[in-house]
Amino acid sequence: MAEKVIRVDDMDGSEGADVAKRDFEVLGRTFTIDLSDDNYKRLNELQDALAPFIEKAVEVKPAGKGRKSRVAKIKGYTNGDVRDWALRQDIEVSERGKISDEVYAAFIEAHPDAKPDA
Repeated sequence: MAEKVIRVDDMDGSEGADVAKRDFEVLGRTFTIDLSDDNYKRLNELQDALAPFIEKAVEVKPAGKGRKSRVAKIKGYTNGDVRDWALRQDIEVSERGKISDEVYAAFIEAHPDAKPDA
């Protein structure tokens, strides 16, 4: 018994003796596709045409996720509470943005119930 394998061009659906599995690389990733000689030639021409653009371009990386504290700094109080307390204690604290770990530590020392594991 004999089996006959018929390769079909993935681009145009044509069959032929010249259709073969073709590997190609784009931006460091390898792909494979069944193409006839003509379509493989077209693919190579497209890659050659894109090469100067890719060489001059700068890769855009996806934005990373913002850093979030994994552990709560304080329990049962808001950052506003911490800022108000710090100002009453004459401790320098910004009106907005990150509160320093030292300010949180001082707040927790003055308010033991604010300790995250309390």
